[in-house]
Amino acid sequence: MTNISLNLGGESNHHPTPTHWKTYFTFSTDHKVIGIQYLVTSFIFFLVGGIFAMILRGELVTPESDLIDRTVYNGMFTMHGTVMLFLWTFPSLVGLANYLVPIMIGARDMAFPRLNAAAFWMVPVVGILLMSSFAVPGGPAQAGWWAYPPVSLQNPTGNLINGQVLWLLAVAISGVSSIMGAVNFVTTIVKMRAPGMGFFKMPLFVWAVFSAQIIQLFGLPALTAGAVMLLFDLTVGTGFFNPINGGNPVMFQHYFWFYSHPAVYVIILPVFGIFSEIFPVYSRKPLFGYKVVAISSMLIAVVSAIVWVHHMYVSGTPGWMRLLFMLTTMFVSVPTGIKVFAWVGTIWGGKIKLTTPMLFALGGLIMFVFAGITGIMLSSVPIDVHVNNTYFVVGHFHYVLYGTVTMGMYAAIYHWFPKMTGRMFNEGWGRVHFWLAFIGTNLNFLPMHPLGLQGMLRRVASYAPEYTFWNILASLGAFLLGMSTLPFIFNILVSWLDGEKAPPNPWRAIGLEWLISSPPSVENFEEIPIIISEPYGYGKSGPLTANLENSGMEMVE
Repeated sequence: MTNISLNLGGESNHHPTPTHWKTYFTFSTDHKVIGIQYLVTSFIFFLVGGIFAMILRGELVTPESDLIDRTVYNGMFTMHGTVMLFLWTFPSLVGLANYLVPIMIGARDMAFPRLNAAAFWMVPVVGILLMSSFAVPGGPAQAGWWAYPPVSLQNPTGNLINGQVLWLLAVAISGVSSIMGAVNFVTTIVKMRAPGMGFFKMPLFVWAVFSAQIIQLFGLPALTAGAVMLLFDLTVGTGFFNPINGGNPVMFQHYFWFYSHPAVYVIILPVFGIFSEIFPVYSRKPLFGYKVVAISSMLIAVVSAIVWVHHMYVSGTPGWMRLLFMLTTMFVSVPTGIKVFAWVGTIWGGKIKLTTPMLFALGGLIMFVFAGITGIMLSSVPIDVHVNNTYFVVGHFHYVLYGTVTMGMYAAIYHWFPKMTGRMFNEGWGRVHFWLAFIGTNLNFLPMHPLGLQGMLRRVASYAPEYTFWNILASLGAFLLGMSTLPFIFNILVSWLDGEKAPPNPWRAIGLEWLISSPPSVENFEEIPIIISEPYGYGKSGPLTANLENSGMEMVE
């Protein structure tokens, strides 16, 4: 191996501009402030959704429904899924992308800064609408986060404003916010890259965000339109999905899943990008197969448009359609497998440093491989028909959403924390957080697979006594997951307020974001960089630019 040290001119003259804490409560148009606003807001809702989850698992410790009322259980069940999806996973990843993408491509801000700010401030509105549903007669929506009619069309209180109406308004507003963000990201990446940065010189995180936001542009209008049509059915008596008025309730499933399965790729593609940025840094090796990994992100985006019906095998789907969508769903594993192969090839033989970001990335990769195996199982018609609507599906889904996405987000937060705050976190507390989260995730969600194979249905507050053992294990894991957030919160707050000052590049990492100060100044760069190297960080020459100075970056090849 050859050590290549790059020193492009000594210390940077680009000093950060301190940001007062009050700035984060304003209508700021700085993409970095908006990114932090997204991250902090979404994490608060992550804690709310986690509290709902622990209450649900507390109910499921015993076979009897003896902790909360069944209607309360249904409402919390619906709100847990809704909050975790629409107020945690989507906003947190958008926040990370908001912070990093302009810097990674050498831009001073997003293409439409005011649109960016407006998209964020819709997120608290969505949260307020959902939380206020606990105060309306009948409580929050109880039809699950998928809101299938005719269950979602029931209105036992007879009030015009009820939990389901507020839920649909929130989802529609969330959809508009995400579409606005998608327009902004795609425009920024296409039009605002630094001179010399062709598409195949972009960091793979940018490739992943680009692919995910293209899915948002083409898929999200279907869900938003479906939510608005269902809202009309519920409030003014139209007959889009209401069978009483001649509507077709199965059609809503098509509207819903046409977007909501590609939405899985919307949230997991940026995590794939995180893995692609982190593994080379802590393995001290260039990423294996950069161009193939980049193309695989776009291939996932394309194939994601033709997989949604595998959620509807038991909804009267004809046999030919089952076969077609089984094959397309299985095909998604090909570009995904390419990524896993590239990550393993990057790690293999590297000088691995098991820091907190690397631990979370490795843990997320391990659990994603397991989730991928069960996902292939669920794409098969015979298996899916058997385990449909059981806890096997819940276990698979949570290995994707928590085991991969949330673990990946933790890896990203720790990795870029010094860049965002100018402070170093405590490595010891980070490791405690990792092991609590890793053990808790597997203890919580692994038992759901045997439960589902044995036939335990999802969405129930009570169950047959033979399922007790696995449910106790799952509940213990849920409580451990809840506890795992405590060292994270403590570590981040203490480090942000009084941590050791971070140098511009504490990890000896690669990419434009590590060539500027920590935290970056308002406009990121005094001069727009000119890219003159091979794909920086992934080729042999490292992150060379024509006009940026670096404080000494080292890379092993």
